Amino acid sequence: MLSRCDLIRGAAVALLTLSTQGAWAQETRMNLFKIVTIKDEIVVGLSTEELQALGGNDASAVAHALAQKGDLTVWQYNVHRGPNGELQQAPTAKIGLLANASLRVEPYTTPYQIVPHP
Repeated sequence: MLSRCDLIRGAAVALLTLSTQGAWAQETRMNLFKIVTIKDEIVVGLSTEELQALGGNDASAVAHALAQKGDLTVWQYNVHRGPNGELQQAPTAKIGLLANASLRVEPYTTPYQIVPHP
């Protein structure tokens, strides 16, 4: 027969597992892109829903929407330490991108957890 302590431990492990899977699901819904200009490079994040609204799900959709609209508002991402001390890719500012002939949009990968923007 299981003791009360064993039941509490089991519930805690199940809760931790579910919360980790929830964080993983949030992480996978964010897509990062590197925006390259003559002057600098920045990393921006778009959710799956935002990408679909732009008409696609990859870097070419972002570039095409920027060229057609002339500007886009996106969240800039940078590496920061999270509450637990681990490094994570997190939103830092909502910025505007302007279309430019020297602009390039590339998919961006990171080894860090990606924090969804608000």
